[in-house]
Amino acid sequence: MDNYKVTSNIALKDTKTKVVIDDAKKKLKETRKQLGELQDTIYAHGKYAVLVCLQGMDTAGKDSLIREVFKDFNARGVEVHSFKVPTELELKHDYLWRHYIALPARGKFGVFNRTHYENVLVTRVHPGYIMGENIPGVDSVDEVNDDFWKQRFEQINNFEKHIAENGTLIFKFFLNLSKEEQKNRLLRRLNKQEKNWKFSPGDLKERKLWDTYQECYEDAINRTSKPHAPWYTIPADDKPSARYMVAKIMLDALSTYQDIKEPELDDDVKSNLELYKQQLNNE
Repeated sequence: MDNYKVTSNIALKDTKTKVVIDDAKKKLKETRKQLGELQDTIYAHGKYAVLVCLQGMDTAGKDSLIREVFKDFNARGVEVHSFKVPTELELKHDYLWRHYIALPARGKFGVFNRTHYENVLVTRVHPGYIMGENIPGVDSVDEVNDDFWKQRFEQINNFEKHIAENGTLIFKFFLNLSKEEQKNRLLRRLNKQEKNWKFSPGDLKERKLWDTYQECYEDAINRTSKPHAPWYTIPADDKPSARYMVAKIMLDALSTYQDIKEPELDDDVKSNLELYKQQLNNE
């Protein structure tokens, strides 16, 4: 699965949006079981946190991927955060604040459904949103220029470097959806009554900005894929295959950490295990 890791600059137009893996559902079932077992060990070990970042265009399949990939996790070991439009309180802080306080504790997985990258994606497509952040020295949209974005990317890189150096293992997945498949999924939302609630007229407005979003995603991925916080471009047109790829990438990468082990019992406790069994059996 390493061929989906971004290790040098990419052009999204040259990346795949559809890969169909045979028996993807069956393979996912086994892989997520292994992930769930590894998550128990990571929880017991208590020295690493795992941050999983999911980005993609509307209908890319983020919600269903979370549901299927993390199905076998112990509920206490995984937390999912979905970042919407910033609240009034969040806007009174810097843009990374709400993401920082949502980071997983050591021993836990944290899943960001949309992430801190919204701050260099949606805001870049709609720079007027930046004015709501009330940043000192940024008094007009004209000041949201190349230098502004360069600084923001540097801040995000520093943020990720800091948490990585302090024990957070970072996975960033871009669910790479084709425009044609997005059209099909939007139509399904309209055609199936039980899916109507997912549709918003705003989806069509954002769809018209598809090319601009692709340019912004490409730039963000190229500027921020680092060895300690790599991006993976996951072909997303086939949902079962995309889910399996994400699970497999995480399992393979996490399995390389040889120091992640369940803690050893205290010597006194270990030497008295038979005694404890007798006490229980003799109740």
